[in-house]
Amino acid sequence: MEVIPVTSLPGLPRREHDGHKGTYGTVQIVAGSCGMAGAAVLVGRAALRSGAGLVRVACPTVVQNVVAVGHPCYTTFGIRQHTDGSFSEGSADEVIALGQAADVVAIGPGLGQRTGVADFVSGVIGGLPQVPVIIDADGLNALAPFNSVFLDRAEPLILTPHPGEFARLLGVPTSEVQNRRVLLAVEFATKTGVVLLLKGANTLVTDGKRLYRNTTGNAGMATGGSGDVLTGIVASLVGQGLSEFDAAALGAWVHGRAGDLAAMQLGQTALNATDIIEHLPAAFRELESRW
Repeated sequence: MEVIPVTSLPGLPRREHDGHKGTYGTVQIVAGSCGMAGAAVLVGRAALRSGAGLVRVACPTVVQNVVAVGHPCYTTFGIRQHTDGSFSEGSADEVIALGQAADVVAIGPGLGQRTGVADFVSGVIGGLPQVPVIIDADGLNALAPFNSVFLDRAEPLILTPHPGEFARLLGVPTSEVQNRRVLLAVEFATKTGVVLLLKGANTLVTDGKRLYRNTTGNAGMATGGSGDVLTGIVASLVGQGLSEFDAAALGAWVHGRAGDLAAMQLGQTALNATDIIEHLPAAFRELESRW
């Protein structure tokens, strides 16, 4: 299988002098549940730090106040929920309506794996064929094994699994994913038409035709919430106009570079996901220097 190696990063979208918040994209996040409200906060904060013009977070009503105090610069929408504080399958239409008014939707972090979540995620994705959708974490678990019903789309899905989540999508052991990362990633993207960002050391990004191997990042980033931050970064870049592949590749680099900068200051042992967000400005300034 022939695939084109990508070794240069796409450029960061330039900020125009007459731009306004509508210029830089509306990011709709669908995340959080009881006990995992922090996931929604991390995605929202990362999207803001990555240049999105407007960030909106849809979460179960029971955690809306918690998510709202996570940052003053995004807005929140409380969505109907199960009694256990998770999204219900009947909530999909509300979220679809929000997503149709956005430039990109990110769904999955902190949704949990309770009854009804899989139907909820499937309903949202199926109802937004014209909108770029990034699927991470519990959103990926809801789709395992991957269902071909989601392939007839105007915009490709971006999937951001770690090796265990990718193994569940494929229905194979995680060890097989680790041993055959490149081949399985390229085959999956070719077959499904998605943009796949396979996390781990030297994160891979592929659309089945191209392959980018990321070189930034460190072991200190192996901590809860790091993937949520990556989701927010990639969503923000799509909202600013980058293609799905370019946003995934540049997002992986920025995420890893911010983690490297954080580790230089704090060390790897103490590093956590919020430190990655706090070092995003320095990582983006390196990209801005190329303008």
